[in-house]
Amino acid sequence: MVYLGKKVVAIIPALDEEQSIGRVVSAIDRNIVDRVIVVDNGSVDDTKRRAMEAGAEVLREARRGYGSACLRGILAAKDSDIFVFLDGDGSDDPAQINTMLDFMEGRGAELVIGSRVLGSCEPGALTPIQRFGNSLTCNLVRLFWGVHFTDLGPFRAVQRQALERMDMKDPDFGWTIEMQVKAARMGLRVEEMPVTYHNRYAGKSKVSGTLLGSYRAGKTILGYVFRAKIEDLLKR
Repeated sequence: MVYLGKKVVAIIPALDEEQSIGRVVSAIDRNIVDRVIVVDNGSVDDTKRRAMEAGAEVLREARRGYGSACLRGILAAKDSDIFVFLDGDGSDDPAQINTMLDFMEGRGAELVIGSRVLGSCEPGALTPIQRFGNSLTCNLVRLFWGVHFTDLGPFRAVQRQALERMDMKDPDFGWTIEMQVKAARMGLRVEEMPVTYHNRYAGKSKVSGTLLGSYRAGKTILGYVFRAKIEDLLKR
C-alpha cells in the first residue's frame, strides 16, 4: 500500500525485545506503511523469529548501536519516500504513525518529531534524568541555532530528500540529536507532534535503565551539540 502516492517504511531497531517486538509490529497499520523493517542489533533471544512471525522483514546489524541499526534499515529501504523510526520495546504507540503521516502532509513538514513532552507519558516512562537531559539539550539547540524543540524522542518521520541531505552518520545514542541539529542548521521544515509514551512493555532499557547508560548517552548527545556549534564557529 502507498500513502498518498508515497512509499512508507517503518524502521525498528531492536536488541533483545522478544517479549514486545511482535506486539509492536502487529500494531502497525499495513494499509499505510508499505514495509516494516526490524533491525536486529545482536539479540540473543527470540527477537528475530517473533518479528518475522508478526510480518516484519528482519535485518541483522552486527555493529552495536542505535544509529548503526537505523542506518542499516535506511540502506535497505533507500527507495522509500518516508522513513518512520520507532522503538521496539512498546513505549511508542504504532497507531500514531497514521497521525504522524497526516501531520507531515498537512503541515508540509520534512521532519516530524514525536514529542513526549507535548504529549502524555505514563508515570515513570520518562525518568527525571531523561527529562533534564532533554530540556538541557533542547535549550542549547535553541540558543545555538534558534530552533525550538521540546524532545529528542525516537518516534519520528522524515522525508527521503531531507534524510539524504542530512547524511546521517552517528552510530550510537547521538542519532536523534544529530538529526535535529542538522535539520536546524539546514533550515528544514520541522514540526513536533504530541505523542503518547508508555512504559516499555518488557525488558530493560539500554540507555535509561542504568546510571552508566544515562551518563554515556548524555555525554554523547551533549558532545555532538557542542562539536557542531564549534564547527559552525570555525567556518565563519
